[in-house]
Amino acid sequence: MSELPERTDALVIGGGVIGTSIACHLAEAGVGTVLLERGALGSGSSGTTAGVVRTYFPGNVLVSSVAARSMAAYHAFTERTGTGLGLKRIGFLVLFTEEHQVEDFRRTQAAQRAAGVDVELVTAAEAARLNPLLDERTILAAAWSPEAYSCDPAEIVRGYATAAQQAGAILRTRTPVTGIDPDGQVHTPAGSIRADTIVCAAGPWAGTVAAMADVRLPVTTYPVEMLLADVPAGAPRTTLPMTLHPSSQRIRTWGDRILVGMGRPGPDESREAWLQRVSHQLVATYPALAGNRLERGWCGDLDVSPDGMAFIGRDPSRPFLYAAGFSGQGLCQAPAAGEIVRDLMLGKQPWTDTTGLTTARCSGGSAEAV
Repeated sequence: MSELPERTDALVIGGGVIGTSIACHLAEAGVGTVLLERGALGSGSSGTTAGVVRTYFPGNVLVSSVAARSMAAYHAFTERTGTGLGLKRIGFLVLFTEEHQVEDFRRTQAAQRAAGVDVELVTAAEAARLNPLLDERTILAAAWSPEAYSCDPAEIVRGYATAAQQAGAILRTRTPVTGIDPDGQVHTPAGSIRADTIVCAAGPWAGTVAAMADVRLPVTTYPVEMLLADVPAGAPRTTLPMTLHPSSQRIRTWGDRILVGMGRPGPDESREAWLQRVSHQLVATYPALAGNRLERGWCGDLDVSPDGMAFIGRDPSRPFLYAAGFSGQGLCQAPAAGEIVRDLMLGKQPWTDTTGLTTARCSGGSAEAV
C-alpha cells in the first residue's frame, strides 16, 4: 500500500454508497479528496440491503424529495460514470391494514407528488393483482409507487469510486481510522494525514468515528437478517414488487426466489422464535407461502438514527461534515446526499433546505429501524 499524502482538503471516512458518492461529488468539484475505508469498498451497510432504490417514503416527504433527486441521478448514472446499474423496474407496494393508514396517505399524497414522487392509492384487489401472492382480504388498500427498481449496490459503489478516482480522488481500503486530533490530523495503521475538513460517512461506525473528533453523532447499529424462500408451486412466474407490510415485513422477487426481511431477533428472542414470528406474518399475508421454509440469506448491521431519517450536515464548531444514520435507505439517497455534502463543503446553498437533516433535530433517544 502506498503512503497516505501528508494532507488533503477533504477526508471522507467510509467507502460505501454514501462515502463514494461524496468522494465523487467533491473530487469532480475540484476538492482535493482522500477516502479511507476500513474494509473493502461497499462491505458495510451497503451490502446489507434488499437492493432496491425507490422514491416513496411513507410519512416523510423530505426523505422522498432526497430519494426522488437521487433517482434522477441513477437514471443518468451510466452516462456519468460509465458503469451500468442494470436497473429493473419492480415497483413499491405499501400495504394498509388500518383506516388511519389510508387517511395518512390521503393527507400526504399531494406533498409526496410535489416532492417528485409518483404514488397512488389502489384497492386491495388492485394490490393483489400487482402482487399475486397477496391475500387481498388481509388489507384495506395500498399505496403503489411504480418508481422502484432492483439494482446491485456493488455497482453503485464501483461506479462512484471509479469516477472519484478519475477526478483525482485517492481511495484507500483496509485503512481504518484509529484516532483524530483536534487539529484535523487523522491516524491510521498506514500513517497519518491532516485534513482541512473531515467527512464522516462511516455507516455503522459513524458514531465511533465522530466521537474520535469530539463530535456527537447519535447513530447506533441495528442488526438485520435477510431470508430467502422458494416461489410456491403453481404461483404465477411474475416479478413481485417490493411489498411492505405495516409489521415492517417486506418481500420481493430475488432471482428465482423470494427475499424476505423483517429485522432480526429481539434482545430476549431466540432466532427460532423470531423465524416463527416472521413465518406467521408471512403466511397470514401470503397464504400461498404456507409450509415454505425460510433460509438464511445474509445479515449485517445498519447505521440507524433515532427517528429513522439520515443525518446530513456540518458540525457548528469545527470543520466536520457528516452523512450517516440512513437506517437501511442509503442506496435511495446516496446521489443527493453527495450533492448536499459537496455544497456544504464549498459553502454553497444546497438544492434543498437541509435544516431538518442535521443532528440539531434530535437530542437523543434509542434508534429504531424503518
